[in-house]
Amino acid sequence: MSIDLSTKYLGLQLKNPLVVAACPLCGEVDSLRRLEEAGAAAAVLPSLFEEQIEHEEQEVNKLYEFQTESYAESLTHFPELNNYNTGTKEYLDLIEAAKKQVKMPIIGSLNGASVGGWTGYAKSMQDAGVDAMELNIYFIPTDPQQSSCKVEDQYVELVAAVKESIAVPLTVKLGPYFTSVPDVVRRVAEAGADGLVLFNRFLEPDIDLEALQVAPNLVLSSRHELRLALRWIAIVRDQTKLSLAAAGGVHFADDVIKALLAGADVVQMATALLRYGPPHLSKLLEEIERWLTEHEYASVSQMKGSLSRGNSPDPSAFERANYMKALTSFTSEFPSA
Repeated sequence: MSIDLSTKYLGLQLKNPLVVAACPLCGEVDSLRRLEEAGAAAAVLPSLFEEQIEHEEQEVNKLYEFQTESYAESLTHFPELNNYNTGTKEYLDLIEAAKKQVKMPIIGSLNGASVGGWTGYAKSMQDAGVDAMELNIYFIPTDPQQSSCKVEDQYVELVAAVKESIAVPLTVKLGPYFTSVPDVVRRVAEAGADGLVLFNRFLEPDIDLEALQVAPNLVLSSRHELRLALRWIAIVRDQTKLSLAAAGGVHFADDVIKALLAGADVVQMATALLRYGPPHLSKLLEEIERWLTEHEYASVSQMKGSLSRGNSPDPSAFERANYMKALTSFTSEFPSA
């Protein structure tokens, strides 16, 4: 029996559910080509960061203002900044080159927390040829006077502003730190999002004990991190029509299958590919197809959401009742006194 691995994400028909998350592997066309040949169904380009945009705009502003006040009429000879290319040309060139050399959908990525010049850059990415846009919201509230409602309003306003500026599908990569994830999902959908990536991995700061400095560093994901996404995808799957992508902790075929059963349309992978290289994708696809065959599924579409909260024989397993079961099931490796 031939197994149909295809799935739909953001209105895009994909040959399988394996999407390469934004990472260094997606930063070069040759690497994108190798990923596609190994089986990747789509790829998210490395994020264009808000800090980059701000820095580049500041540099152009310096050039714009240099000695112009001495000759007032010279101000009119400069283009308006919002129409000026401030250094993202390399990013747009990558999009254009990728669209010419690979067939899989290419998803652009914007990373930040304020509207700023994002809408213009989102439009530029669309014009360069991206098939969809991923808005990677990275916002850590630190003001005790800023309520949770205002934090969520900021997310919603950002999504609405970017969506209004583009015609391609928009997915939003959210962090898990909300009082009510289902409510945020609803509000983001109402703001115009077409999909969600659950969840964004905020980079946690470390402290250098010798230098006595904050030392940010990158820690790759571990498999247990997937459980957070499994819970919330299973819960919101039956509450929303948005496309859902599971991210964080997807390393092996078992992880992909679990995410799909919970209700994900695709998974996003980076860590496993950085460790094992593009050929890892081919191995995953073989193992996923074998599992589907052994469990008598004809397609990915047939098994998607089979164990969402609404379809689970025990919905409480995704709720607090699961906590006591987990505690009582634990056996210490140490003998009791």
